[in-house]
Amino acid sequence: MSEGFLFGIFPYVALAAAVVGVAWRRRAAAPSFTSRSSEVLEKRLLFWGSVPWHYAVLAVLAAHLVATAAPGAWGAVLGDPVRLVALEVAGMALGLWATLAATLLLVRRATSRRLRVVTTRVDWIVLALLLLQVSSGTWVALTLRWGSLWYLHTAAPWLASLARLAPRPELAAVLPGIAKLHAAGAFVLLALLPFSRLVHALAVPLGYLWRPHQLVIWNRRRAGGAA
Repeated sequence: MSEGFLFGIFPYVALAAAVVGVAWRRRAAAPSFTSRSSEVLEKRLLFWGSVPWHYAVLAVLAAHLVATAAPGAWGAVLGDPVRLVALEVAGMALGLWATLAATLLLVRRATSRRLRVVTTRVDWIVLALLLLQVSSGTWVALTLRWGSLWYLHTAAPWLASLARLAPRPELAAVLPGIAKLHAAGAFVLLALLPFSRLVHALAVPLGYLWRPHQLVIWNRRRAGGAA
């Protein structure tokens, strides 16, 4: 597969698949627009895998987005060596944390017979891709030091060129192989978003913020015979 297609065309294909797929699923299969929680089947490992996973991944994604949307401000933050080292260490720690959590979630599915019954082929693919994504990102952080700096001069301009509809795949083509895998993997996951449990990221229950409060009425009899 040519790098021109991989970094210049495929991102738009993935985005189109995500937009069309989400619209179709919300219209044709609205009840499935959730993560289909498996907490009732297994709770202990889910807690130790899901909670760290969400905290770590959200923090890492936020850093990626800030560096891409505001490269000048991000560069100013990294201008101080102490802040640069602190962010590098934090990124490595979050990457390792997310990798461990993803591994635990995959092992949880594989070792529970009840969970295997309700796990689809797409679930397995997405879990494996998520583990590959965070582990490749962690490997980049561990082996290609000062990634938060060179990200500003390679990945950030490439992503900005995609947003401007003037793709410059040559900016991503100069990246090491593991970084290319990490970049391409993000768009593969984006394309799979509407067809997997990942769609729950878009099912934020904002309606809870303004809906009327609920009144809970107990019908069971209390101790002592009182109604």
